[in-house]
Amino acid sequence: MRALISTVVAGLALVTPAVLAGPTPASTDHSAQDTSVPGSGGASSRDTAHTLRCAGVPGGLPGHGITRLWDGQTLEGWSQAGPGGFDIVDGTLQTRDGMGLLWYDQASFGDFTLFLDWRVTAETDNSGVFLRFPDPGDDPWVAVDHGYEVQINDNPGGDPQKTGAIYNQQDATSHPSRPVGEWNRYVLRVEGERYRVYLNGELVNDFTSDDPDRGTVGHIGLQNHDPDTRTQFRNIWLVESCR
Repeated sequence: MRALISTVVAGLALVTPAVLAGPTPASTDHSAQDTSVPGSGGASSRDTAHTLRCAGVPGGLPGHGITRLWDGQTLEGWSQAGPGGFDIVDGTLQTRDGMGLLWYDQASFGDFTLFLDWRVTAETDNSGVFLRFPDPGDDPWVAVDHGYEVQINDNPGGDPQKTGAIYNQQDATSHPSRPVGEWNRYVLRVEGERYRVYLNGELVNDFTSDDPDRGTVGHIGLQNHDPDTRTQFRNIWLVESCR
């Protein structure tokens, strides 16, 4: 087991283009939950601990901790703030109503790389991924006002801030989203005040914060935006960069 964990952690130190790009457009399996750790060469979370935190990875590389944020089956470890919520549909987290926030309540994080897959079920869908906000209680606007949102929105007639934008801060430089119904991969790298957004293997945003109201440690959350949106998420992993 010690050797396996070392291999998994070492694999995460090298984020390959395939890991950045995520599922191929040709994939027809839109529901299967991938249990392998990103960058691990297919090593399964069933063979490792559910969570490997920085201080306790036996035999692993110092400076990295791996957390599988969503188990693919339940809402354990997550809390809902505000109206609406998320349903588990065919191995995905699917948004319902809103505007609300599903947030990971087991830990807050400083510097990290977040991996997740998402897809929209209609062109008008709107959602987002929130980073580094304080405990919101039951108020989703805490994440809006004190964290940063990475936008999901490819509606040509909707909000002008499109997928890959740091909402209300900086637009994406390109928009390589895949068509409705196909999976996309976000890789979100957060180091100090710097936020980098990779979408399907392409760097689409490189933003540096100078806002004192937004801290460098906080929670991770997913937005359920409105009653008409059914955005889906899966394969949510986080790799901490420990100091």
